[in-house]
Amino acid sequence: MNSFYSQQAQGWVRWQDLPGHGDPVVFIHGLGCASSYEYPRVVTDPAFGGRRAILIDLPGSGYSERPASFSYRTSEQAKVIVELLDHLQLDACWLYGHSMGGSIAIEVAALVPQRIRALAVSEPNFYAGGGVFSRVIAAEAEAEFVTCGYAMLLGQEKTPWAGSLQSNASWAMWRGAKSLVDGIAPSWMALFSRFPRPKTLIFGELSLPDNDAQQVLDQGIEVRIIPQAGHSMSWEQPAALARALSAFIAEHE
Repeated sequence: MNSFYSQQAQGWVRWQDLPGHGDPVVFIHGLGCASSYEYPRVVTDPAFGGRRAILIDLPGSGYSERPASFSYRTSEQAKVIVELLDHLQLDACWLYGHSMGGSIAIEVAALVPQRIRALAVSEPNFYAGGGVFSRVIAAEAEAEFVTCGYAMLLGQEKTPWAGSLQSNASWAMWRGAKSLVDGIAPSWMALFSRFPRPKTLIFGELSLPDNDAQQVLDQGIEVRIIPQAGHSMSWEQPAALARALSAFIAEHE
């Protein structure tokens, strides 16, 4: 586990740099998750092809610090990712983000398009309004969620994801969820559509049909499907996700 001090977040951010060939693939996780939990099975799968991978735990998540003063909005998290790219002196990388991490990845690509060789996102938030999970969190006041709602959420979660969920700061989760509900202008969809380099949208088969996927297809952008997976594809079908990412990268190397 590596670390650097983020001036943006005013706290220590930690990541794993897993050796491999080529420009690294930078992985960004979603709300209530951590890359250290979500992606090791993906990047160590033979289908990933032995590529170098960087797995960041965003501020407020996993092994990274949880500064109370940070906004945790997607736009601010995107700036933390750029800080990491600067810290690693990366002039070129492949970028992947899932769910909220997909929205953050889109913003990173908009900030430093010349450094992103290609962009892959899976089931991101494309518009304001949030998803089912983020809407429930943001429906409470922050103080209420921190005091009571977070503990209730943890108590109700019976899947292995609970282990990742409990590594997230309650205030970070609320502020991230509120950010997804509030959205940005222009929208994440608009930024994704404008990104001038190769890009793809990944969906779990069990999440379809979906209006966002259809809108992306209508723009002539490729949509890749992970069979027998829903939203949590990285741990439902890690080999299939590894295969999809490796194939996308191979097409544009």
